[in-house]
Amino acid sequence: MPSADNRNTKWKGSRDAWLDAAFELLLESGVDSVRILPLAKRLELSRTSFYWFFKDREALLHALIERWRQKNTQGLVGQTQAYAETITEAILNVFDCWLDPALFDSQLEFAIRSWALQSPDVSQAIEQADETRIEALTQMFVRFGYEPLAANVRGRTIYLTQIGYISLNCQETLELRMQRIPSYVEIFTGQPPQAHDLRRFHARHAYTPQDG
Repeated sequence: MPSADNRNTKWKGSRDAWLDAAFELLLESGVDSVRILPLAKRLELSRTSFYWFFKDREALLHALIERWRQKNTQGLVGQTQAYAETITEAILNVFDCWLDPALFDSQLEFAIRSWALQSPDVSQAIEQADETRIEALTQMFVRFGYEPLAANVRGRTIYLTQIGYISLNCQETLELRMQRIPSYVEIFTGQPPQAHDLRRFHARHAYTPQDG
């Protein structure tokens, strides 16, 4: 016989289930579609069960922002702090974000930035996130001996380049992106990546370079 907790979960869902469904709607149709009734229908739950987890729709939207902040900002900052023996290895750690949605979800980033166009609160959250991420990239360069101003310019260049990719919804094949990675590394750091660093990077993303 199922426990009372299991029966309650089936009846009202879970906080994560409501958030997951809200993210799906945000990605599919924008923030205006993130409403309680469509979420309940998607989850096949009663509308009243929503209020077990959130005070109102505004509380849900705040939770979406917090989850985005934890996923993308913390994911990127964590990669700037990952172990690396050289700046080129450190940059490749950061580049993991652009290829692994578990570290940094570009579709989610696009959706949040689109939302910010109609919400001053979300726009402010974006500004704070940008500052935190650029500072993390700056400090990564400083750790490898770059002067603070040069470190900041390089960090900003890396970050704004990627945000440009996301904002323009640029699409690249994995092959094309991997071909460009060594040049990006050299442009951003002033140093070419080592072959063994590229091999490890390729292996992390299950990529085998094409011959020739």
